[in-house]
Amino acid sequence: MKAEILGVRFVHEGWSRFGIATVRLADGAVVEREIEDHGNSVGVLPYDPERKVATLVRELRVPPLFAAGEQVQLEAPAGLIDDGSPEENGRREALEEVGLRLHDLEFVGATYSCASLTTEKLHLYLAPYGRADRAEAGGGAEGEHENIRIVEMPLAELAGMADRAELTDLKTLTLVLALRARHPELFAA
Repeated sequence: MKAEILGVRFVHEGWSRFGIATVRLADGAVVEREIEDHGNSVGVLPYDPERKVATLVRELRVPPLFAAGEQVQLEAPAGLIDDGSPEENGRREALEEVGLRLHDLEFVGATYSCASLTTEKLHLYLAPYGRADRAEAGGGAEGEHENIRIVEMPLAELAGMADRAELTDLKTLTLVLALRARHPELFAA
C-alpha cells in the first residue's frame, strides 16, 4: 500500500495557501498534515570570477524577525517563479534585486526547501558576471517594498562565513558551498 491523500481543506488563501491534508499512510493509519503552498522559486548566486566577489542582498524577512529578532539576513537573489522557466525567472530576479544582467546560469539543483511543510521547489543556479553586466540600480521590484540593500563581498569572506556557520539562509549556504566545490580556484589566496 502506498500513501494516499484523502482530502485537503484550506484554512487560508492569500500570498500563500495553508491547508490541512488528511493522509492514509502506507501502514493504513490516517493522519493530518499541514501544507503551505506558494509556488516554486529560484535562487541565483551571481559571482565575478575576475574580481573574486559575489553580489548578494540584505533584506528584511519577517519570520526570522519573529522567531529570533533578526532584522535582516544575507541572501542570494531569489524569488518566486512566475511565467517562464526557472532560468528566465532567475535572470529577472537578479536584474530586479541587484541590477545585474546575467547570461550563463550553471544549474546546481532543484530541491524542496522544507519538505515537511511546504510544496516549494527551489531551483538553484550559479552565475558568473563581469563589470559590464551591471545594467540597473537593483534594489527590488517597484511596489514590492523589499527594502533590499545590495552587498558585494569577496568570495573568501563569504566562504569564511559559511565555515563559521554565519549564513542563516539555506539557499545561500547551498550556493556558496556549491561554488566552492565546483570552482575552488576562485577561493585560492
